[in-house]
Amino acid sequence: MLQEAIGFVRSRQKVTLFLAAVNIAVFIVLSVMGSTQDTIFMLRYGACYTPRVLAGDYWRLFTAMFLHFGLPHLLYNMVCLVSLGDLLEKLIGHVRFALIYLVSGLAGNLLTLFVEVRRGGSYAVSAGASGAIFGGIGSLMWLVLSGRFVHRRMHVRRMGILVVLMVAQGFLEAGTNNIAHIGGLAAGFLMAVVMFPPRRSRLSS
Repeated sequence: MLQEAIGFVRSRQKVTLFLAAVNIAVFIVLSVMGSTQDTIFMLRYGACYTPRVLAGDYWRLFTAMFLHFGLPHLLYNMVCLVSLGDLLEKLIGHVRFALIYLVSGLAGNLLTLFVEVRRGGSYAVSAGASGAIFGGIGSLMWLVLSGRFVHRRMHVRRMGILVVLMVAQGFLEAGTNNIAHIGGLAAGFLMAVVMFPPRRSRLSS
């Protein structure tokens, strides 16, 4: 059992494992210090809150990506991260994957900030890795649509399962930040388009 677990870990991609480890480590530390389901506690340690960000706490746009409200929230996102990340990182490489993950997470939080400012009124405290994960889904969508990896049917199936799971979470779980999901998805898709532009067909005369 232990050897199988070690083998599974060793077979995963490095950046994916590192990101998952950071999320888990942060959760453990915060769980020892207090309750990760306490909104005020999470706000104190880096969750996103529009008034605080506008007041100068810009770092919250980054730290919120590594915080989770309770164990189910963490486990759900980490299962999706490891499954998606391992696949995407193999396809596009360590650096590109890390860049897409981080930028997509920031994009999701920035879009949330923009929408909340436009709406005005009440603001929500938000945190989680799902915006960054949706960025990975967006990137994978472009890779499949562009035909670069469409011949690998297992990739298409896995992407479809992940999309269904993540979207279902957004509709079924109360308090889910769907705006961050949309922002992350769009950012990941656009970054993949830039990194892997459409192939031009060659015409011969």
